Amino acid sequence: MATTTKTWTPEALEAVAAELEPQGPEATLQWMVDNFHPSLYLACSFQQEESVLLHMLSKIQPDARAFYLDTDFLFPETYETRDVFALTWPSIKFERYHNLTPEQQAAEHGDKLWEREPGECCNIRKVEPLKRALGEVDAWITGVRRDQAPTRANTKKVEWDGKFGLVKASPLADWSLDDVWNYIKANDVPYNPLHDRNFPSIGCTYCTRPVMPGEDPRAGRWADQDKTECGLHPSEAEAKAESK
Repeated sequence: MATTTKTWTPEALEAVAAELEPQGPEATLQWMVDNFHPSLYLACSFQQEESVLLHMLSKIQPDARAFYLDTDFLFPETYETRDVFALTWPSIKFERYHNLTPEQQAAEHGDKLWEREPGECCNIRKVEPLKRALGEVDAWITGVRRDQAPTRANTKKVEWDGKFGLVKASPLADWSLDDVWNYIKANDVPYNPLHDRNFPSIGCTYCTRPVMPGEDPRAGRWADQDKTECGLHPSEAEAKAESK
């Protein structure tokens, strides 16, 4: 069992990130397990990146911990994928974090908040439960890749998450979408069937649409709105502010 008594400074983590940069995702996962398990969470949104990470992590630490944010507005296929993942990796417990019910949210904030104030809807349904989840551990693992969006271009494989106050790893940071799918196919790993229906990035039903040919892979998220992130991962501006 790993000890979590060591304090990791941003400077120390930069050195670790530099060492891990030329290595594959398994090296980052191994480092995180060695230093933080069991006070370590894999954030699981049941998308293709988590298919890869769960397959890798289950070999390194069979009883690794994962969590998901249940917004009540996930696609039926996403809930089905959750169940498939649970059967595929039975020793990994997928812990659920949740906030207000849709009825409670409508009563407190008005109907269809996602249309009027999508940022506030994400704060309620995603960011608040994420804070509770991360408050229980010392580190977390994400499926963030640098080529997903300009806001993620400078993601390090390991870094200090100033927004939530713990260590954050993105083992697939330097992978392309092709790398992800090549791994899934080579290892026959289960994945969310929405990916086969032009959903490269999957969120909530009200704020996600299929992507048309030639569009950016994240164009289906909050389409026609001035919003690109749900608040779980800081923008470049936020990241720079947190590093000062």
